[in-house]
Amino acid sequence: MLNVEQGSLYPAVYRIEQRGWVSSKWGVTETGRRAKFYTLTKAGRKQLAAEEESWDLLSLAISKVRKAV
Repeated sequence: MLNVEQGSLYPAVYRIEQRGWVSSKWGVTETGRRAKFYTLTKAGRKQLAAEEESWDLLSLAISKVRKAV
């Protein structure tokens, strides 16, 4: 299981927000707690598609190497 520490997550979210890949707004959760909500932007969807393509190529290459061994 992937475990991301709070000290790593928020700087990463801040960076992608600064790049325009997500937008945020403050709101209230169902339990009444104040929280920041994030939404993927059009630029974020485009970046996600590029990252997915890159991941697919990398995983394909790794799979080929594993099968060759």
